[in-house]
Amino acid sequence: MCKFLRVLAATILAFTATASHAAWPDRPITLVVPFTPGTGIDLIARQLAASLPQTLGQPVVVENLAGASGNIGTEKVARANPDGYTFLVTVNTFVMNSSLYKGKLRFDPQQDFAPVGLTSWGSLLLVTHPSNPANTVADVVRAASAAPGKLSYGTPGVGTPHHLSMALFLDRTGTAMLHVPYKGTAGAVTDMLGGRLDYMFLPVHVALPQVKAGKLKVIATGSPKRLPQLPDTPTLTEAGLQGADVDMWYGVLGPKGTPAAIVDRMNREINAILKAPATATAFDAQGMVPATSTPAEFGALIARDAKRWDDVVARTGITAE
Repeated sequence: MCKFLRVLAATILAFTATASHAAWPDRPITLVVPFTPGTGIDLIARQLAASLPQTLGQPVVVENLAGASGNIGTEKVARANPDGYTFLVTVNTFVMNSSLYKGKLRFDPQQDFAPVGLTSWGSLLLVTHPSNPANTVADVVRAASAAPGKLSYGTPGVGTPHHLSMALFLDRTGTAMLHVPYKGTAGAVTDMLGGRLDYMFLPVHVALPQVKAGKLKVIATGSPKRLPQLPDTPTLTEAGLQGADVDMWYGVLGPKGTPAAIVDRMNREINAILKAPATATAFDAQGMVPATSTPAEFGALIARDAKRWDDVVARTGITAE
């Protein structure tokens, strides 16, 4: 009798879970963006929020929860109920932070989340002031080697993709520069335009208008392939720096334990949105290229990137403030 009751209970639970998943979604879904409005990540989330309701049949709300290099919003999703109503839209700082804040994070990027899928790639450009005589990566390396620690580079802060990208560049070239961290991109760009900084990695959508206006000069692109917006500008790899690509990935994740059926449904719906011409047009304005993946492929990318940046942080000794 007891065995019968246990089997009956298990059957009822399984039926309830299946019915619950089949009814998903039956209320609004929240996309948490762990950074401020107006960023590339925010654009992605709002593009998804505008399109997903048409196929899911429920409103999709974007919640910006900035702070601690994205860790505050990320932790909220890690601790959320894995019922398919809370997702994280983020960038590769997601894994960079696991290296920078070792022992300080209250979540594990690889263990506490269910990857849903990749959404896009964004490129960083190595730029300098037009008055700088350096025009190539070789020029930069020669100048830095001739004056170790004297040339400067700016970033929006310690541990940002801009910072770690330059750390990787310096590690690959065996050179040293003075790091000048700012509280955000605006101040760093202002000083770069004024010629008070020597170099900086900047996202395409930030740098390109200044390049076209003749106020900044591009040394190289951090993408694996040349950018259509800058067909004559070589990549870091073409300049001889193997393994120095610094493209930023963007993607969507849910809390660990989010039902596979819900993850797969979200993946299908998001991939369909990413393949729409309107999405490509919206992303292009931010220097991003739509990209799709399966949940498993995205999870593998996260694991590879986590190891890569863990190695860079270990070699360079960078720590978060």
